[in-house]
Amino acid sequence: MDKIIILGAGISGLGAGYSLRRKGIPAILLEKDSTYGGLCGNFEIDGFRFDRFVHFSFSNNKKVNELFSLSSPDIIRHIPNPYNIYNGKWIKHPAQNNLYPLSEEEKRRIVADFRNRPQISDINNISNYEEWLRLQYGNYFAEHFPMAYTRKYWMCEARDLEIKWIGSRLYQPSIEEVVLGCQSTDTPVVYYAKEMRYPQKGGFKTFMKALVKDLDIRYQSEVVGIFPLRKTVRTSASEIYQYDRLISSLPLPEILKMIKDVPTEVKNAGHQLRYTCGYQVSIGLKTKNIPPYLWWYIYDEDILPARVYSPSLKSPDNVPEGCSSLQLEIYCEQDKYSKEELLEASVGKLIVLGFIQKEDILFVDVRFEKYANVIFDQNIYESRKKVRDYLSSIGVETIGRFGEWDYLWSDQSLLNGINIK
Repeated sequence: MDKIIILGAGISGLGAGYSLRRKGIPAILLEKDSTYGGLCGNFEIDGFRFDRFVHFSFSNNKKVNELFSLSSPDIIRHIPNPYNIYNGKWIKHPAQNNLYPLSEEEKRRIVADFRNRPQISDINNISNYEEWLRLQYGNYFAEHFPMAYTRKYWMCEARDLEIKWIGSRLYQPSIEEVVLGCQSTDTPVVYYAKEMRYPQKGGFKTFMKALVKDLDIRYQSEVVGIFPLRKTVRTSASEIYQYDRLISSLPLPEILKMIKDVPTEVKNAGHQLRYTCGYQVSIGLKTKNIPPYLWWYIYDEDILPARVYSPSLKSPDNVPEGCSSLQLEIYCEQDKYSKEELLEASVGKLIVLGFIQKEDILFVDVRFEKYANVIFDQNIYESRKKVRDYLSSIGVETIGRFGEWDYLWSDQSLLNGINIK
């Protein structure tokens, strides 16, 4: 029987291992960490549990939902209630439908711009994300909301991004919806997911329990070398694994570093693949008095976090009795902030705004992730194809968000692994 090696025990790697096991095909998963989950995993501090960035399940896929229910029969079902912070004001999400808290002057300008948007008959004629935003929402809203958020989340200007990734992520209201949202807070929920599901116990990682059963996962096995001609991989501990088939969920740029004699044009394409890094600033609080929203987006550019979520609102199992928690997501293109800079422009800002009290903070934990999101700039598709075609030609199959190099949600990453042939 063929020897199959899977690199990474994140959700896509686990999906691939699970799928092969169901077919009676064994595989060895090599994972650099001491547990499974990858970015869908979690960590604990003094009885507080934090996911590695915000995670919910809102999949409509029957297979995904069956697996998650098998892993966690007790599921908390949330109706999405995200909010936004803009100039220190709370605004219901999506902001384009809920402008009531803004000044009359701002509302007037946004509505006038929305009415006078230029029209375009063919979306294929739109060259970049900034142009798409201006066409959808008018200039004022585009400049003060999504274009500002782009700089915080994607770490670039909207004009640098293409638009195929958008899908259903940004709601496109009618003029009637915009006007209603200016006049009243009683607006319908139009979030792209109607229900957000989360395990009652154990954090999002619990959803993966059924995948892990009977898998051969070798933890603390960081692969540092791939030798396609010999069909072997080498770990940092100098362990050698032979393979007949190699499946990788690792980021494409990291895979290229592990292979010798990569053609120059492929190396150059790999350098063109842009991504954001991310900090997780996790706060444990000795009070339940926090904003009542599962997560919120922050447009204000003097506040570093792009998004904040509450693990304790996701499930009370994530915190000790009588406590609460928040996690702040800060994006960047490299590990460039000191801890003091991070805290002053994140936790400090929330204290100034009155969202939390300094005396209620039990601890603040800061962690850095090298890979957070793929940046969809104008070069992504050509560069991605060149890298993945090369890897395929030397027998390296790639899966998952950073193996496909795509904007995959957790359920999509799982299916990407499960659907491996």
